[in-house]
Amino acid sequence: MPALDAGPAIAAGASQVAVQITADQVDAARGEELRRLLRFLALGLAAAAVNWLVRFPLSWFMPFGAAVAVAQIIGMTAGFTLYRAYVFPASDLPLSRQVMRFIGVNCVSGIQVWLMTMGLAALLPWLGLGWQHEAIAHGVSIGVGAMTSYVGHKYLTFRQG
Repeated sequence: MPALDAGPAIAAGASQVAVQITADQVDAARGEELRRLLRFLALGLAAAAVNWLVRFPLSWFMPFGAAVAVAQIIGMTAGFTLYRAYVFPASDLPLSRQVMRFIGVNCVSGIQVWLMTMGLAALLPWLGLGWQHEAIAHGVSIGVGAMTSYVGHKYLTFRQG
């Protein structure tokens, strides 16, 4: 009777276990990243709502463009507080660096939102959108600015290491 060599079978089984553990770890990491993205989007929506809603009373006593700029700052402050507490609490960057990077990313996003809002607010009446043109222009522009902010905050503001 020939001798059986169980070594390759054991080695193959061990590598399958190692691959399975690695695949499980990858799935867990993907799940956590998806949850982080969903938290970012939900809290970003909350900060954007603050930004958008606060612009209305600001417009009662200041020009529209100034109200948009001040609303952006208020929404940005809400966003930093929420993101730092609930989305990126593990960032090991010093708070001062996070604040500076957050301001930088939001300056880019804020300029983008302001320019887009002004452009759309001028364009939308030509499409027959009456009195809603400012609200629509500002809302659409905030959505585009949120995409810019996500990329910047993920890779710059709250990165680890």
